[in-house]
Amino acid sequence: MTVRVRTTLVAATAVALAAALAAPAFAAGSAEGGHDATRRAVEAAVKDGVPGVTLTAKDGHGTWRTTAGVGNLRTGAQRSTEDRYRVGSITKTFVATVLLQLEAEGRLSLDDTVEKWLPGVVDGNGHDGSTMTVRQLLNHTSGVFNYTADETFGRTYFLKDGFFEHRYDTKSPEQLVAIAMAHKPDFAPGTSWNYSNTNYVLAGMVIEKVTGRTYAEEIRRRVIDPLHLDATSVPGTRVTVPQPSSRAYSKLAETATGPTYDVTKLNPSLASSAGEMISDSADLNRFYRALLRGDLLPAKQLKEMKTTVSAEEYPNAGYGLGLIDRELSCGVHVWGHDGGIHGSNSVAATTADGRHSVALNFNGDWSGDSDAVLEAEFCGK
Repeated sequence: MTVRVRTTLVAATAVALAAALAAPAFAAGSAEGGHDATRRAVEAAVKDGVPGVTLTAKDGHGTWRTTAGVGNLRTGAQRSTEDRYRVGSITKTFVATVLLQLEAEGRLSLDDTVEKWLPGVVDGNGHDGSTMTVRQLLNHTSGVFNYTADETFGRTYFLKDGFFEHRYDTKSPEQLVAIAMAHKPDFAPGTSWNYSNTNYVLAGMVIEKVTGRTYAEEIRRRVIDPLHLDATSVPGTRVTVPQPSSRAYSKLAETATGPTYDVTKLNPSLASSAGEMISDSADLNRFYRALLRGDLLPAKQLKEMKTTVSAEEYPNAGYGLGLIDRELSCGVHVWGHDGGIHGSNSVAATTADGRHSVALNFNGDWSGDSDAVLEAEFCGK
């Protein structure tokens, strides 16, 4: 849900698993583009403690796929290049795309207040929906408190005892927003930046209010079906990940030195429109390539999506409307998003022209350097 499964209660520190758990990487497809550095970065993530990695890159030379490590710690089965996985906050780009399509159709304005569409919802402890806009939800400048930073929520869903008792709970968007409203805002709307999953729960609610259909239905009919994203889904309350898929693992603790737990099954309604989606690497590449090439949005809306604000959480990066612009060490700019949810860390990044893209997933949430993988793929180091 957050960019890298971070809460006030969960520390993402590196831990090494036994070397016996790391299976050798393999590749398929064209290697003419030169992905040796990427392969090494993926293998390094496994050495750092990630159980397994799956990655697909696409460029002018074709499609290249690789895996490393294992998809199942109990059986030792390798990860698959066709694995489906929980993509966490990558969901946010899909949500923002739908809202921008609605703006292009004249059905809303990004400068509409949140109160206009969700009267009385953003209210309490200084929160006021009439002082913030839909645009500010999408670029995280609304100041709305992040519900996943609530300590009770963290104990209930991110630590071992709470998770295993509550992993199948269903949470409505209204319940998630209510958690945020019990806190003071982080700042006055438009005066600063802070990543808040509550922003995108509200964005999903706005989609439903404007269209009369759930955000999930709108994503399916506007994005998933037209692009034939056959591995992509919005699971709602479904607790399983469709096959083919690997297991997902977490420490469920404040440190990363204890036991490892299988957290594959959970009710993703706790992430809602901030991070519940499932996809695979090929579909994510197809989605971001289509988006950046202008296949999903008119030029005006794509420009709005790519208009960024400073985001301290991302070094050398800016945050647009559900889209991150990251400048790599070699000067290349890539656009995409990160996504974290229990046992799953994912990254998708594509050049502005849509010609070179990569999407990857770690099936553990406590270690591994995905930034190093991006540097390797786009900068060759």
